[in-house]
Amino acid sequence: MKIQQRILLLPGWLNSDPDHWQSHWEQRFGYQRVEQADWEWPRRGDWMARLDEVLLADERPTFLVAHSLGSQLVASWAEHSQHAARVAGALLVAPPDTEAADMPPQLHNWRPIRRSRLPFPSITVVSSDDPFCAFDRAAQMATDWGSRLVEAGPYGHLNTAANLGQWEAGQALLAELLSVPRE
Repeated sequence: MKIQQRILLLPGWLNSDPDHWQSHWEQRFGYQRVEQADWEWPRRGDWMARLDEVLLADERPTFLVAHSLGSQLVASWAEHSQHAARVAGALLVAPPDTEAADMPPQLHNWRPIRRSRLPFPSITVVSSDDPFCAFDRAAQMATDWGSRLVEAGPYGHLNTAANLGQWEAGQALLAELLSVPRE
């Protein structure tokens, strides 16, 4: 009997609205969104504990699909969790620069950015004109995480405002991660 993998969606600050590509993927493919207790004032430790809780509820190998602050969640969680081996890969989209001076005060507890190498394969997708992270900063995060960097072009924060719909290019990147053999 083949064990199927599971895919968890990790939205960023304020969650992903109904027109966000993550919401489309949730509806179309049945991926599980990790709900957080507080989307407005996200506490890094609380979000990490919630990811552990959801991850431990299912034995299947798991892939993480993170947007924005969800990408920072993956980096922070992987650095501290004893359960990182349960993750088979991660698609990290539009990581914000939470160390930037103009970040909203709600995100200050996400400093410093965790930069340890991730213990699983990952792809980091960034836009050339993301208002929440300069390209060079995002590229450095991807390098630090040991993640393959993919430049998506000028799509802002790769969110609803970018009109990505089902975001087929993102689906192709996830399919690529799903095909990486586990060690």
